[in-house]
Amino acid sequence: MDNSKVLSFASATGKIEYNMTNNYMFRYILQEKRKVLKGLICALLHLNPTEVKSVTVQYPIDLAADVGGKEFILDIKVMLNDGVLINLEMQVANEYNWAERSLSYLCRSYDQLYRGQKYEEALPVIHIGFLDFTLHPSNPEFYATYQMLNVKNHLLYSDKFTLSVVNLNQIELATEEDKRYKIDYWAAIFKAKTWEELRMMANDNEYLQEAAESLYVANADEIIRQQCRAREDAERRERTLERAKRLAEEALEKERKEKEAALSEKDKEIERLQALLAEYGIVEEK
Repeated sequence: MDNSKVLSFASATGKIEYNMTNNYMFRYILQEKRKVLKGLICALLHLNPTEVKSVTVQYPIDLAADVGGKEFILDIKVMLNDGVLINLEMQVANEYNWAERSLSYLCRSYDQLYRGQKYEEALPVIHIGFLDFTLHPSNPEFYATYQMLNVKNHLLYSDKFTLSVVNLNQIELATEEDKRYKIDYWAAIFKAKTWEELRMMANDNEYLQEAAESLYVANADEIIRQQCRAREDAERRERTLERAKRLAEEALEKERKEKEAALSEKDKEIERLQALLAEYGIVEEK
């Protein structure tokens, strides 16, 4: 990295325009800076960097392409040591479908056997989501990992199917184990609002330092800033449309329930009148 830019980062102050919760910035840093990607994965999977022989980004995207469309996918697919498939995804807005969406991505990643391959040759897959909202408000957790277990005795069904969630809004709930691997620091770097805050998080770890310096350089690049802005605008439009759709569906459901309630009241009134007629011995004419 250019030493002059590193020195500029060392003295930078003020607000960070685009941090790594921006979907484009997240993809750009992790796709272009393999050291950052390696450090992040090692932290999340509790690995020593010496254990990682190779980190390969599968299906790298053209970062100069138009990122304003809903169909533009910004999650990042990684092959670790030629033996594990990892999908990393940043999700800032709660669209109330994360459980279903992440399972769909995980299943698609696992279904990667070629014709003639044996089932046991399927590679382990891991989906890791970075969420800027609380997935389970009744049971908040900073870093949670899920696998398929026997519901009675919790016996692991298979270790080839793993889903993890990093809750960026619950960093204070990081466990001692999370802190030992500095997962809380990675989350804080993703969420950092100022350069001073970023430096404080990154100053004692080479991988975190690389992430912080790379973020500074990226924010100084006008093309990258334009892409970040385009992605924010696209996601804002998507959220507006989703909210309008959800409000319309809620209004229709409310109207349906009101009609059902009105019909129910009408039926009750008819039954009351019929009972009253019967009480006085008045028989309805057929």
